[in-house]
Amino acid sequence: MFARYAYAPNRLGYCGPPEAGTLRGGSADEVREVAKGFSGAWPYLQVLSRMTGIADPLDHRLVESYWLGGGVAADLDPREFADELLAVIGPRAGHYWSHLTSDLGAEAAGNHCFHVFGVYPWSRLLGRGMDEHPLRVLDGCRITWATVLSRADHQVEVSAPELVWDGHALGMSEPSVRRLEIWEDGYSAVPDAAAGDEVAVHWGRLCGRLSADQVRTLQDSTARQLRLTNHRLAQAQ
Repeated sequence: MFARYAYAPNRLGYCGPPEAGTLRGGSADEVREVAKGFSGAWPYLQVLSRMTGIADPLDHRLVESYWLGGGVAADLDPREFADELLAVIGPRAGHYWSHLTSDLGAEAAGNHCFHVFGVYPWSRLLGRGMDEHPLRVLDGCRITWATVLSRADHQVEVSAPELVWDGHALGMSEPSVRRLEIWEDGYSAVPDAAAGDEVAVHWGRLCGRLSADQVRTLQDSTARQLRLTNHRLAQAQ
């Protein structure tokens, strides 16, 4: 699961070492070594491992909780998690990341959605007159849920919401239809995608099927993060 969800940003050059081929076809041991090179995701998994007592940072329970929210990380104290996380990533951060302070504890969570909206700086660039680029990055980087409507050869039509910004707050649009490639660079995480499937999408690429419970968890963790992010943005205005 780690490899499937991490492949798209890694292939695009955004996260992790330049070893996308390993993520799509490597052994478990090879994927583990590559995962350690992700300066974003790996510290989360390390901290989640320590705080939950689950020894393996790539245990499926931790990986699922990181990418989708909920799960074993849901009951962790947000401020305690933020303190533990910042102790790991803070020393590596430069002046561009001066927002990485204990104030983040108010919106922290042990998942990717918090990383996108809270740790990454992009949400702080909204409202400065050039919103299109940060909004596009935030929307691509978050994990979204989508329903496959139809399949034709190597493409699917999916219905999925998009991130929107009204000048003051972030929100989710009503689902709209878009086309996605099933295969990219000779690789597919869901090669047999079919109409009716619920799927996860990361940077415009399919990265796995979702159960009904996983869809609800991802929706809930996204809604929580947007609410807390909007609260921070409103205070800064």
